[in-house]
Parts: sequence; C-alpha cells; structure tokens
Amino acid sequence: MHRTALYLILPVLGQIAVAENVGQPLSAIDWLSDSVETAPGQPQLREPPIADAVATPDISVTSLDQPTLDQLGLLSPATTGLPTTLWSASPPDTLASLVTALPVNTLPALQSLTRMLLLAEAQPPLGAGPEAQLFYARIDKLLDIGALDPAQALIGGVDAPTRRTFRRSFDIDLLLGQEDHACQVLSRRPDLAPTVPARIFCRARNGDWAAAALTLNTAIALGDLSPAEEELLLHFLDPSHSEEAGPLPRPPRPSPLTFRIYEAVGDQLDTTDLPRAFANADLRSVSGWRSQLQAAERLIGAGAIDPNAFFAIYADDRRPAASGGVWDRVSAIQKLDRAISSGSDDAIGLALPTAWEAMRQIHAEAAFAARYTDALIEADLNDEAAALALRIALLSDRYEERALSAAGTDPATRLLAAIAMGKSAPTSTPAEQAVAAAFGGARPPRALQADLNDGKLGEAVLKAIALFHDSRDGDPSGITGALALLRQAGLEDAARRAALQYLILDHEL
Repeated sequence: MHRTALYLILPVLGQIAVAENVGQPLSAIDWLSDSVETAPGQPQLREPPIADAVATPDISVTSLDQPTLDQLGLLSPATTGLPTTLWSASPPDTLASLVTALPVNTLPALQSLTRMLLLAEAQPPLGAGPEAQLFYARIDKLLDIGALDPAQALIGGVDAPTRRTFRRSFDIDLLLGQEDHACQVLSRRPDLAPTVPARIFCRARNGDWAAAALTLNTAIALGDLSPAEEELLLHFLDPSHSEEAGPLPRPPRPSPLTFRIYEAVGDQLDTTDLPRAFANADLRSVSGWRSQLQAAERLIGAGAIDPNAFFAIYADDRRPAASGGVWDRVSAIQKLDRAISSGSDDAIGLALPTAWEAMRQIHAEAAFAARYTDALIEADLNDEAAALALRIALLSDRYEERALSAAGTDPATRLLAAIAMGKSAPTSTPAEQAVAAAFGGARPPRALQADLNDGKLGEAVLKAIALFHDSRDGDPSGITGALALLRQAGLEDAARRAALQYLILDHEL
C-alpha cells in the first residue's frame, strides 16, 4: 500500500518540477534545496501559470507602473547611469541565458559591471511574462558569485513571497545564520508548502520541539523521508540516537538546510569544497578565525565581499598561529598595516612588495588597491616601491588622478597613464596593441554594434563582458571589440578599469 502511494505521488511531483522549469534556462545553482514543494492535499500555488508558448509581438511596451519581477532592482538609473530601456528590446530567454553564462572569476572591473547589471532597476525585457526569467537568472547569478546579501535584498523587493522566491530566500537565510527569520515566514505562510525536513527544522527552531518530534514520527510512519533524511533528523531531534548511531556520513552535495542541520548536531561541514555561497556561513562569529579567513579569501576573488570587511578579518588583533598559506598572507598585511601606522616610509616600502604578492595569490589586487592607495600616495617611497605603488593606484578609483603624475616615465607606464585618461599611446606587444586600438577609435564588432543600434544595450554589454573574458587568453582582437563596445555604450569608466587591469594583472605591465 505504501509503495502504491509512492508510485502515485512521484509522477505528480515530477510534473510539478517540469512545470516549474518551463522556459527557464539551466541554472548553475543546483545546490538550492527543495525546501518548498507542493504535495497532494497541500494548497496550490498562487503564482500565475506558466504558458506553453509565448507569442512575441512586433512591438511591446511595458509601463514602469506595471509591477513585474523583472523590473525590480536595487540601483536606480540615476545611480547606474544606465537607461530604463536597458533590457526592454531583448527577449527574456536570451538575456537569462547570457546572465547565467557570465564568468565569475574574472577581472574585478568586469565583476563590478556584472553586479551593477544584476542589480539595475529597468523596464522588463521584450515580451516578458510572469515567469520572470531575467529576475531569477539575476538572483541565481548573485548566488553563484556568493553575493548573498544583495541577492536577499533583491528578493526583498517582491511584494509577497512565492514558492520560487522563498526557495532562494530560505536558503540564503540559512547560510547567513538568519534561519529564525526564514522559519517565521513559513509560520505565517503555510501555503508556501515546506518539505517535511523544513517543517521539522523550523518547528524546532521556533521552540516547538514536541510538534517537531510528532512531525518526524508521522513522516517516518508514512515513509515520507529518505533513509538519509530520516537519519539526519533523528540526530537533530534525539541526542540519544546520535550517541547510539555514531557519526553521520558526509553528504556528497548538501543543501543549505542539510548544512545547517549538520551544524546543529555539532558536525560542522567543511565549506572549502562546497559552492562559493556556502563560504558566507564561515564569516559568522561562531566560526574560527582560520575558517573566516579562508571564506573571505574565497569570496574576495569573486568580488562577493566588501574590501573593508575583507581586510577587517585580516586585521584581527590576534597574530597568526602558524606559517604558510593564509597565515603568511595575514602576516604580510598586518606588517604593512603596522608600517603605515608607524608613519615610516622605509617600513612601508619594505612591507609593500610582500603584501602585494600575498594579495595576488588570491586575486585580491583591486581590493588591496581600494584599501591602501591613499596611504601609499602619502608615503615617500623609493623608486622600486614607488613604481609598484603607482601600478596599485592605477587599479583604484583614483587611477586618472595618478595617471597625471606618470608623464615622462618609461613606455609601459606612459601607455598605462594614457589608457587611464582614455587615450592611446605607442605599444610593443599584441596585448598592448589590442587595448590601445580600443582607445584609438576602433569600432565594436558588427554583431555588438547591431545590438546597440537595435536598442539592445543590456544584451550588448552582457556579450561584451563574455567576449572580454574569453579573449584574455585567446585572440586579443576580442579585447579590442569588447572595450570598444563598452566605450560606445557610455561605460567609459568600466572600459578604462578593465583595460588597466588586463595590462597590469594579466600581462604584468
């Protein structure tokens, strides 16, 4: 009888899963938990249905007064400088696919531009429907990057949570240590239909252990849990069972809910091999210093943590407890901080190269520049240290100001200074020529120019980001085309920063 019931339930769940993903691009966020789902007898979703097909008219106009998820953003057009028509001339499936494919471990300027696009407030795409493909692609890319706070803030713009938004919000809360908030939402919105493990976890978190135990016993009796879920929840609710059964096996691909339950039973999972978003869990004060450091280093490489927050973890009053790896990097940064505090230019000059190399190991050069440029500008450094400090300053937001002091120096520095001011200069390598051409009047590739001519600004910029990234180790002409497109699109600052980073970081100019 139990098997018959399962055979009836599984096809229904399969149909729901298929309906949920109609028209959706494949997502890299396969670690999201099935924390909410619809089962027989539970309320139906209050989301608008997803159509089998969408007919796109020749002309589509969407008013900003009409609320849609695709238009939600945290950054207004006045903040980004991007028009409200950023997405409105492109179909949502095209945009969603481009967002999903965006590189994560790329140059900081491209990371910053990506985040701005993901958080921009703009009109919906051409023919956008209630499935909100672009909205969910943007959220999932933020999760892929590990930028949980902005992802949660973007979801917070939704008037009322649906199953799809809450699935993401629930997991974000779990990873940020804010599970009480997630469970309070569930207690107010039973129509979100949480899974049995989610209900048990939240009832326990809300202090109703008796209800949690009753739910678990009922689920076991009905066979509603997998063997792994049953064992994990027994460990969670029954300490005596944990003593008798021994340690839990390592889950191959834990969800945030599984991760938090393991933590609750005193069996913390290592986040090193888990998706980047899980590193946020190690930033909490309950984690050890080493775990916090490793998590911060992992997130800074993707531009998913503020530089000040990153260096605050490095600048802990404690001294490194060992040597090698992360401890050497901490020691190098702390030595530089002490040198700057002492006001000794000689000490700063001695500490700077080691600290810089330490940050290069974890791709935190732009964060380092943001943190230390002002102090380095004020220091009177010797020639070698001064040359390094100039390169670092050219990676900061003061790049144009510092370029003015670089005139009359060596050819490489003159080229960097010219690029920082949006100009071209003589070159000697293919990489230099590719960059100089973009600032010497080169035009974007025809396909990207056509997108701009058709009003597909957002689509063109997304393609330019991918083209630049893919060309870093390939055909330099792609660098020229991508930079030319950014300049043509009015993203001059992004173009200059990307060019400087390409030459300084990729080619050590």
